[in-house]
Amino acid sequence: MSVRFSLAFTVASALLAGVALPPSGAAQTSTSAHSVSAVAPLSPNYNWPKTYTNPLSLETTSGPAVSCPDPAIIREQRKDDAKGQDSWYLYCTGDPLNSSDVNAQGGLNAHLITQYQSYDLIHWTYIGDAFPQTPAWVGTATNQFWAPAVKYFNGRYYMYYVAPNTVAGGSAIGVATSASPGGPWTDSGAPVVAPEANPYNGVPGRAVIDPDEIEDDSGQRWINYGSFNGGISVRKLSANGLTSDASSEQQIAVDNYYEGGNYFKHDGWYYFFVSSSTCCDGPLSGYSVRVGRAKSPAGPFLDKDGISLNTFAPGGTFSIAANGNRWVGPGGNVIFTDDSGQDYMLYHAVDQASPYFDGFAGATRRPALIDPIVWVDGWPEVRGGRWASAEKQPAPAAQPWQYNAYQPTVEEGFAQPGEEIKSLSDEFSTSTLSSQWHFIHAGANNSYVLTGSAYEVQTLGPDENSDAAGVSILGEPVPASGDWMVETRVKTSVPFDNSCCYNFAQGALFIYLNDQNSIKLDVFPDYDTRQTEFGKQVGPVPANYPIYDHQNVGTVGEWTWLRIVRRGNGDQGERYTAYSSNDGIHWTKGGTWDHQLGSSAQIGIAADNLAGYTVDFDYVRVYRLKK
Repeated sequence: MSVRFSLAFTVASALLAGVALPPSGAAQTSTSAHSVSAVAPLSPNYNWPKTYTNPLSLETTSGPAVSCPDPAIIREQRKDDAKGQDSWYLYCTGDPLNSSDVNAQGGLNAHLITQYQSYDLIHWTYIGDAFPQTPAWVGTATNQFWAPAVKYFNGRYYMYYVAPNTVAGGSAIGVATSASPGGPWTDSGAPVVAPEANPYNGVPGRAVIDPDEIEDDSGQRWINYGSFNGGISVRKLSANGLTSDASSEQQIAVDNYYEGGNYFKHDGWYYFFVSSSTCCDGPLSGYSVRVGRAKSPAGPFLDKDGISLNTFAPGGTFSIAANGNRWVGPGGNVIFTDDSGQDYMLYHAVDQASPYFDGFAGATRRPALIDPIVWVDGWPEVRGGRWASAEKQPAPAAQPWQYNAYQPTVEEGFAQPGEEIKSLSDEFSTSTLSSQWHFIHAGANNSYVLTGSAYEVQTLGPDENSDAAGVSILGEPVPASGDWMVETRVKTSVPFDNSCCYNFAQGALFIYLNDQNSIKLDVFPDYDTRQTEFGKQVGPVPANYPIYDHQNVGTVGEWTWLRIVRRGNGDQGERYTAYSSNDGIHWTKGGTWDHQLGSSAQIGIAADNLAGYTVDFDYVRVYRLKK
């Protein structure tokens, strides 16, 4: 099982410790139907909002709901000549509604898919859970359902959902149907995708999670599912949407990298959105959303550079990542179109200032956000590359008569190097180290070789989180003032293929303040994949807060170019943005971490983690940012 899939189950277990268990057992039937409370249409005098500010407003009888992970959305179907208002429905992984949603033992409650209704797409009202109890094929194995996908076909609404555990053992995808998007829902009585083994190694317990469904141009329906443990697969669905054909299963995204696959069709292409890194690690959640496209729901899905999502050095064009404002870990998304024709991303994210349920540190809350999609040269970018919004935005059009005032714009080009700071740059072309360098940890094994074209060092086992003092970091001062970037080119002796396992031998570029606070951009192997990692280390922290986590950046090559761009952030410290490249010319912009490292920080390069591998750094170049 991958580290990240284990973390997801660990977080869920911690969150749900002592939760109230919905009734279940042999007396259950496959018709898990119950009534819900519909919301009346809005008054003719309703003051329709002109703007909104993330997160969405989710109201319950016990106060605002503060978490809506893995959100799904659908507009209620109605005849073209029907009068009245469009009604929208929102569905979420079954997190507690808020910190008062607890049982008699004081533990947070779990839910079997929370449901909300709205007429303006901004203000939502809780209308109850999708299910009053688990169906018999799930039994008492779980008390929470995840990651709903709600569709309309065959004159009915279909809800595909995740049972994280089942009577048969392992996770599975269920399906229920209803005549109304608010339920009551009738479960089919069996999984549409049953528990299965990991297709890479045959080990039982694959992550059969995160479903989505789509119909292709021939009328064939498909369902995709999967996560880090086993990758993402796709199967053909039956015409009635209740069963899938295991013999048609094929991989569409590699393991140990992506989860949360979601389709959207646009201009003849099937776009496949996927989330990478960690969903729910509080203020260090590293999720981002990448995308590939294909002419079929079965792929192959390629990014804008033609790189597959299903290879050991996976591609994926960024659609959204952390941008340095309050929101981190944007992901678990779906795409929908408002009544004006504007496309939106609905997703969850984590508020750095309020990452946990009050009184339950470690239980990450993930509110729902929306932001408009801009199609840039055929690729979907949230807010044209500006990503998550933290300020007022024009309201979406929730009704056919409404106008959407959003004006699509595209973020101007990536940060570019300006004047090189020669005193902090080094081509490593001589036989001795320049006097600008020193070793940050004098007690570490600071052996190295200058090859005449590179600084070469061995991985020794320690990393900055397990044994910081044992990491050999070659360091120099950061520029004393202003905004700047640092760039290096790195190669490791880890085989550049899908062989396993070299976890997590890495070559790293640091911005290093001390043994508890740093920013790191590196290349590393994760089982059968090769990845970039953009990490943030912070400390000391309160109990149950993380000290380290990461985002992923661009595709790794045999040699990989890395850049960290530093910009000031007023009294909030600095913002650090990651870039990577396979040729030093075409760069991928990744996410941003904010930190408070200050002018005492140091630029560093190091070989980290699993011992026995060689890392070569071709050069270090430091630049002022181009104006």
